[in-house]
Amino acid sequence: MAVYQLDKNLWFPDPHLGEEDGLVAVGGDLSVDRLLFAYSYGFFPWFSFRHREEPLWYCPLQRFVIFPNEIHVSHSMKQLIRNTHLRPTINKDFEGVIKGCATAQNRNQEEGAWLGPNMIKAYTELHRQGFAASVEIWEEERLVGGLYGVNLGKAFFGESMFSLVPNASKLALIHLARMFETLGGVLIDCQFETPHLRSMGGRYIPYEEYISIISK
Repeated sequence: MAVYQLDKNLWFPDPHLGEEDGLVAVGGDLSVDRLLFAYSYGFFPWFSFRHREEPLWYCPLQRFVIFPNEIHVSHSMKQLIRNTHLRPTINKDFEGVIKGCATAQNRNQEEGAWLGPNMIKAYTELHRQGFAASVEIWEEERLVGGLYGVNLGKAFFGESMFSLVPNASKLALIHLARMFETLGGVLIDCQFETPHLRSMGGRYIPYEEYISIISK
């Protein structure tokens, strides 16, 4: 097992050579070209912005994903969707969503906070160029939840989500899955397992299956 030092060239090592937790490489930058190259092979940056200047790049060999046609909507969420005053939109306020993901529940004050200024700048530029998207949840004119991620072809690579009111992030994920399936999307990469995501249909698939899907 090893962690590789990246340079100015666009390359990533074989993820099978990385650490057990999925850490494969360190260094490089957060340019649009590098990020698009990384996601095309299942890599993503994740590092504590207070403690590191260089990105850490992960590519777990067991991928936690949601297939849009398998999204689980509980009975209580079905009732909420029918009766809620919350309103979902797509790509109406990307900057508001990514800032919400960074600061909700004082996340940016936590010791291991990863969504710092450089990451926000990088993904905002990805969005400006059409490669990153957001789902917003509104309570009247107030942004109360949402999620954002990278969209390449038929795969959506989820980055983060937040809620300022109960169930807002679940509503955002359900809206994403339903809209993405309608548009021909086949996979939502969740990066890491959480009870929240597992309850909504998340499951593990091996990297070989994962890469065969995202490479189509």
